[in-house]
Amino acid sequence: MSKNNTRAYLFNAMYMLFQQSYYDADWYRSSLNDGQVNLTLQSINDNKNLPHIIEVRNKLRVLLAQKIGKELNINFIIKGNGDEYQRLDEIKKDLSRLIIPVNFPSAFNVDDPFNNNNLSLTQLKHWEMAPSNLYFLKNNGINFSITSNGLKNLKDFRKNLIKAISRGISKESVLKALTFSPAEMINMSDKLGSLKESYTANFIITDGDIFSDKTKIISNWVDGNRYEVTSYNKRDFIGSYKLNIDSDEFYLKISGKKNSPSAIVKKDQFDSTETKINLKVDGDNVSLNFKMKDREFKLSGYHLNGVLKGRGTVNNLDWIDWSAVSFEVNEDISEKKKKIDKKQKKEVVGDIIYPFVEYGSSALPKKEKILIKNTTIWTLEKEGVLNNSDVLIDNGKIVLIGNNIEAEDAKLVDGTGMHLSPGIIDEHSHMALSGTNEGSQSVTSEVRMKDVVNSEDVNIYRQLAGGVTAAQLLHGSANPIGGQSAIIKLRWGSSPNAMIINEADEYIKFALGENVKRSRAPQSTRFPDTRMGVEQVFVDAFTRAKEYDAEWKNYNALSKKEKTKFPKPRKDLELDALAEILNGDRFITCHSYVQSEINMLMKVADYFAFNVNTFTHILEGYKVADKMANHGAGGSTFSDWWAYKNEVKEAIPYNASLMTLAGVVTAINSDDREMARRLNQEAAKSVKYGGMSEIEALKMVTLNPAKLLHLDHRMGSIKVGKDADLVLWTNHPLSIYSKPSKTIVDGKIYFDLKKDKILRGEIKKERARIITKMKNNKSGDSSKKPPFRNWNFEFNCEDIIDYQTLIELEN
Repeated sequence: MSKNNTRAYLFNAMYMLFQQSYYDADWYRSSLNDGQVNLTLQSINDNKNLPHIIEVRNKLRVLLAQKIGKELNINFIIKGNGDEYQRLDEIKKDLSRLIIPVNFPSAFNVDDPFNNNNLSLTQLKHWEMAPSNLYFLKNNGINFSITSNGLKNLKDFRKNLIKAISRGISKESVLKALTFSPAEMINMSDKLGSLKESYTANFIITDGDIFSDKTKIISNWVDGNRYEVTSYNKRDFIGSYKLNIDSDEFYLKISGKKNSPSAIVKKDQFDSTETKINLKVDGDNVSLNFKMKDREFKLSGYHLNGVLKGRGTVNNLDWIDWSAVSFEVNEDISEKKKKIDKKQKKEVVGDIIYPFVEYGSSALPKKEKILIKNTTIWTLEKEGVLNNSDVLIDNGKIVLIGNNIEAEDAKLVDGTGMHLSPGIIDEHSHMALSGTNEGSQSVTSEVRMKDVVNSEDVNIYRQLAGGVTAAQLLHGSANPIGGQSAIIKLRWGSSPNAMIINEADEYIKFALGENVKRSRAPQSTRFPDTRMGVEQVFVDAFTRAKEYDAEWKNYNALSKKEKTKFPKPRKDLELDALAEILNGDRFITCHSYVQSEINMLMKVADYFAFNVNTFTHILEGYKVADKMANHGAGGSTFSDWWAYKNEVKEAIPYNASLMTLAGVVTAINSDDREMARRLNQEAAKSVKYGGMSEIEALKMVTLNPAKLLHLDHRMGSIKVGKDADLVLWTNHPLSIYSKPSKTIVDGKIYFDLKKDKILRGEIKKERARIITKMKNNKSGDSSKKPPFRNWNFEFNCEDIIDYQTLIELEN
């Protein structure tokens, strides 16, 4: 299919390059171009009307390909990876056409229980459920064709198709996906894919049902030319016979496959001693050679009217006549029934869970009307802390706060002895991303973290268990101007797009310091190499963006008639994002440490008339807090990280308190998957360091990050009308002894401490069930051991390898 079609591969940082190429091709086709010739863009335009096939590596990338296809107005044919059943509800919404491999994973060697710990629940369940993928696709009305691509051994192709049929999909549907559907996808269904008059004579001839493991392909016809695949015997000799040789009678049994039968001979049917026969069949002709005691028989003959007959020799001396008449052997009915029952017994397969990892569930949580009674409420509003009070939640919102609230139709949650706080908001996170850095150049403002949200990251669940309900997923700090942010709610089990807060303002990651000038990458030759070079990157980028924005504004101000006389400006995704900053439509979160650089960026911002929204890390923020407050910049910092590299040697644990005293909106962030699970404790450190009040400390991980993200009208405090993003703590929310009993997002309980214990037990049982099934699987590869996995690794803003790539390398 690739010969006559445009084909592309999607990987993390290439998405926007891919889009930019198509925008450039449109511009090249429609603009005056001043005589320019670009063969690459011309080729894209020349092939624009051909089917577009795009290859992705997992079900989340299928969703991304659909998203990009919508943006470019291209209906992609998407070559998937066989795990589409894990996200069917989202995939089927866009009526995509899929090319599906049947390279089902083979069983691991699970003899060593310690090695089995390296097998994730995802790997175990996918091994079991992958053969059902075609059934689920068909059952959900998704148009697909089947490919053998990805199979290590092509002999497994039909075997895997038969396996898929055993999981429920019809033979007719599989045959259509092998013939008509691919022809239709490449706009060739008027010539290929069906047996019709005038169609190209491409077909195969078999000796039986193509989806039977005993069937052989006899010939393959291409353009009317016959290519023999297997020699074909017209007669089926399989069965039991009474063999007569002169005056002697024997029992003859021919078994095996029709085209390659084998035979044995015995004195009679019940004799335990059997002799193998050298059997040869060629059309209607047959020969049987065997030795029994002191006699060697060589018999030749043919088939006539259901009887085998002919002549032969005994001991190469005497000629004799022989014949064999078939008869039906009586088989014990109960044994026959057992064989049928065993063959028809349906395989037990587990449920699809969302997400398809540990702690996933077969059903997503639903919005509930919930009444939390008799708890201590940290409103973080003017009401302060309310003792023995109630909160009523309905339709994802906080609808009532007070005492002795009654609601008969609400789910009752006893909060006696517990504390209720707003959900924690992590302003600076890199979890739930399948890629963090695009460090190939100094300005990558076209890159979008929304495109690489990984809803399968188990850290989402772990952070819910730590009370986190929302987070800003940032690009890394590899370059001065990084990628666009994704602000999400931790809606565990939802798709990547469903996690994104679409109503949130748009943000982008900038960076200063050692990372961007490559202090720890001495072999790097990428500009900039010094701190003054970093400043020049900003000035140059915004100068270009200012000119670009003016060019578009001038063009858009022209009348329709005037626009025909002037070339349309080239759309530049990189400059689009920077122009949005200049126009106040996108906001900056900047990685920063040293006061001189913080000052520098504020001066650049003043020169180009925009504000830096947030300085993150900012461990020298206490030195410039007054200037930040005057500029209108907020600070998102660590509680007590210091001295882990040269530029943070002057960090102090009083930083957050001092910035707050100076009037800077200050938040505590994680930048770390593990620390995000205890941000409440990180906030509590400022009570000790600087004497901050408990309420102001708690605000640094709730209301203040909401303000920095311009979401404080929806979240960050407990107030009627705000989103029901809440945490019910077992103790004081700043205590190291406290942990969430329940974490609620949009009025849905996504984490429950008691249910978590039950879920852990269910995970163990499910693992044990599948491992036992895998151990009993006779088709497994005994040499395929579970891959080694280091469960202790963590990522931060400087990591450039993504999690999915790491898993692929391990496998």
